[in-house]
Amino acid sequence: MTFEITAVPLTADAFAPFGDVIEMHGAPSFQFNSGMCDRYHDLARLSVAGPDARLNVSLARARPYALPVSVPMVERHPFGSQAFIPLGPQPFLVIVATDTDGRPGEPLAFLTEPGQGVNYLPNVWHGVLTPLFDVSNFAVIDREGPGDNLEIYTFETPYRIVTDAA
Repeated sequence: MTFEITAVPLTADAFAPFGDVIEMHGAPSFQFNSGMCDRYHDLARLSVAGPDARLNVSLARARPYALPVSVPMVERHPFGSQAFIPLGPQPFLVIVATDTDGRPGEPLAFLTEPGQGVNYLPNVWHGVLTPLFDVSNFAVIDREGPGDNLEIYTFETPYRIVTDAA
C-alpha cells in the first residue's frame, strides 16, 4: 500500500510554517555596484546552534528522480536551518511534514518554479533533495559543527508524490 500526495506550487505563504522560499520576487531591496545590481536581501532565517557551530556553504550536483517519486523517509536537523538554492531553472520537489509528538505527520509536497529555493527551519521534517527531469546543481547552506544534527524517520508505508508537471 502507498499513500499518494499531489505536489502543489511552492508559495511563500503555504511554505511559511516550514521555512522560507528563496526567490527574487517583487521589487529588489536595494541596488549596489553603481546601480548595476539589484539585491534581494535577507531572504532566509538562517540558524545554527551549539558551541563551535558555523554556517557552511556547499555546492551539490543532484541526479533527477522519476515521477511518481517514492518517499520512504524524511529527515530533520535539530541544530540548524538548511537552505537549497538551485543554480539552474530545473524544478525540484520540496517535501515537508509537520511534527506530531516527535514524529512526522502526513507529508506535503511542493513543486518549485524556476529560480525558487527553500530554507528549512531547524527541526522541520523534510524529504531529500529531489530534482526532476535533469541533473541539477544547488548551493547548500547549512550547519557545520559538533553534535548529531541529523534525525531520520522511516515511514511504515511509503508515500508517493505525483505532479501535473510534464
